[in-house]
Amino acid sequence: MAALIVFPAIDLKAGQVVRLAEGDMDRATVYGDDPAAQAMLFAQAGAEYLHVVDLDGAFAGGSVNGDAVRGIVSAFPGHVQLGGGIRTRANVESWFDAGVSRVVIGTAALEDPEFVKAAARDFPGGIVVAVDAKDSMVATRGWADVSTVTVTDLARRFEDAGVAALLFTDVGRDGMLKGCNVEATVDLARSVDIPVIASGGVKGIGDIHVLALHVRDGVEGVITGRALYDGRLDLTAAMAVANAA
Repeated sequence: MAALIVFPAIDLKAGQVVRLAEGDMDRATVYGDDPAAQAMLFAQAGAEYLHVVDLDGAFAGGSVNGDAVRGIVSAFPGHVQLGGGIRTRANVESWFDAGVSRVVIGTAALEDPEFVKAAARDFPGGIVVAVDAKDSMVATRGWADVSTVTVTDLARRFEDAGVAALLFTDVGRDGMLKGCNVEATVDLARSVDIPVIASGGVKGIGDIHVLALHVRDGVEGVITGRALYDGRLDLTAAMAVANAA
């Protein structure tokens, strides 16, 4: 059985490495101004996967921190998963051409599902659907809007589409160090036949251990940011726990 994948996160705002609290752009903590150097540090710690978000792009609906993303891709020897403002086929294709391994599509998954399904067909294994939840309802456009669609309903729309994974984020926990919403993550993984990546609220090694026990339920990975930057979680130790479960 495959081990849980630990994705260290690099969130980009105005070219800087930041973390937001509950997705609020006005509550950003800056952790550095050299994203490529941060990517190299994660690689040196043993990371094979990286999760990158163009936060400005998520709100703008198109790439804003493109130069920073390309710098990360050049510096990081592993797989880069990118999200934030990817809402057209041209966006998708350009990022694969730039060396990104997987792209994450969120807002378009709700507003234009046929585009996402077509992308999944055209780029096998390359499309991840972001399922962002506020009180179990899907949030879009940088989490600024909350829909009337439940997380499970949205996920099931893509069950036969060939998407690589679902990225499930509990928005209320993101960047808050409250602990990952394991119950909701596992419930989603058991409800659909698509691997699920957990995100939002990871506060320490305990979250990694518990999620690793649910790989058999369909939990593929976990994204962690603030816990790493604040020194609450050691990346090498997290990957060791993920591999040992």
